[in-house]
Amino acid sequence: MTKKAVAMVDYIVVGGGSTGCVIASRLSEEKGTSVTLLEEGPRDRSPYIHIPGAYYKTAQGPLLKRFPWVPTAEQGREASPTMVQASVLGGGSSVNAMIYIRGVPSDYDQWSSSGATGWGYKDVLPYFLRAEDNERFCNENHGVGGPLGVSDVGHIHPLTKVWLKACQQAGLPYNEDFNSGDQAGCGLYQITARDGRRSSSAVAYLRPAEGRSNLIVRTGVRVTRILIEGGRAVGVEFVENGQSRQLRARREVILCAGAINSPKLLMLSGIGPKQELEKHGIPVIANLEGVGQNLQDHIEISLVYQLKGPHSYDKYKKLHWKMLAGLQYALFKSGPAASNLIEGGAFWWGNQSERTPDIQYFLVVGAGIEEGIDGVPGGNGCTVNLGQIRPRSRGYVALNSSDPLDVPLICPNYFSDPYDLDAVVQGCSKAMDIMEQPAMSKYIERRFVPLQPILDKQALRQFCQQEAHAALHPAGTCRMGTDELAVVDPELRVRGIDGLRVADASVMPVLISGNPNAVCIMIGEKASDLIRGIKISNARNDAPDESDRAISPA
Repeated sequence: MTKKAVAMVDYIVVGGGSTGCVIASRLSEEKGTSVTLLEEGPRDRSPYIHIPGAYYKTAQGPLLKRFPWVPTAEQGREASPTMVQASVLGGGSSVNAMIYIRGVPSDYDQWSSSGATGWGYKDVLPYFLRAEDNERFCNENHGVGGPLGVSDVGHIHPLTKVWLKACQQAGLPYNEDFNSGDQAGCGLYQITARDGRRSSSAVAYLRPAEGRSNLIVRTGVRVTRILIEGGRAVGVEFVENGQSRQLRARREVILCAGAINSPKLLMLSGIGPKQELEKHGIPVIANLEGVGQNLQDHIEISLVYQLKGPHSYDKYKKLHWKMLAGLQYALFKSGPAASNLIEGGAFWWGNQSERTPDIQYFLVVGAGIEEGIDGVPGGNGCTVNLGQIRPRSRGYVALNSSDPLDVPLICPNYFSDPYDLDAVVQGCSKAMDIMEQPAMSKYIERRFVPLQPILDKQALRQFCQQEAHAALHPAGTCRMGTDELAVVDPELRVRGIDGLRVADASVMPVLISGNPNAVCIMIGEKASDLIRGIKISNARNDAPDESDRAISPA
């Protein structure tokens, strides 16, 4: 009996998220090169994905895969909360709040100095520019004509403008562009959208590329193992329609499964800490102690306020208002549905010894949209989210078993470094101060969360410790560098294994100062050039010297 031949392509991209879509698209630009993208989730056909104002649906909906994570004693809670990763074509870029943030130059210079050579700010800025098609900016910090639509929010609620005035009354300057290299101050966010519709990596990169005959996109495919022969990755094993199958790669396998699933897949394939693999009976192919270590995530606090009247988007929960907003969007791509509901924000200091702001603020023009709160008394509210954006706490991802269908063990270790909690408490205090400024206070009936009075710093500290929640920005678990704990080298090649790279948030040595989606897209752009051996010039993109950056108002 003749064996059926196993399918073979040049490149296999595992994971169709923010980074994977970019890489698959870019690699397929080379004629004669075959690329297959494997994504566990479905196609991005849900209309809620593409309407900015439906973000509250995607933030809580069925396109999210939930993993339990282990809380620590420092968090003061017993229940097991959940870590979430998107499971849909486009990944996080299809379900997130679309906020376009790159961090600050020192984030990337820290990457470079820690061993990720070639990833300093001057090195990565050209890739941000190449990706971007900005509707307002065109200068040394912003690009036009790229695949990724970046625009101003399509509708600004009056309460957002009021809150920005309150920020300025509290001492925060107005910042026109959070991506100029200087984040300090308050302002309006730009979002990944074009013409009133979400610009996910699936829409921006993959959709135009799918017309190419050399690119195949397969959804509903769960990769269970990387096939390694003679020290080289030669393909993957996966489950599709209940059947176990294999696909082989002539050139490379590129793992883009995210900071939770990428280390999990490496370990299931025999690449990881020897002790961890042997514990689960997995043959050790490469003893890489750093796989799954260095887990980082931003952690957030939400303050929910009851308003005196219909001064937020909460009024659009009523059918007639909802119909009016839907009609306005359908006809003109404008109105409330063109907003991501998080239009304004700020960057400021929690720890005043920091050179650049370490707290990020978001005004959500509704009550508890991200937290799943149904509403506040009276039905009208708003939420201030704030997060510590340069956490020092480190956690890990490990295996629960050798079963690919089993969930991984996730221990973020939030607040294991007291620095993080101290900064969050200071940031929370500043958020309350902003809400008490004259411009804002006249719209507020009372603070709903926390409901009880916060009388002193200790009570505020306890509130933050107990109520903080994951920002869902996991990163760092396949860190790039040159030391023994680095999982990939600066060209994203897995140490000790040929033909295998990792390219997603897991390769970040340190999580950047803000929402990481734009950074994941940049990683995809740079990774595709590394794979193809292309060098991009950074001559026109001289980054400002860090000595010119904002200094803490100590």
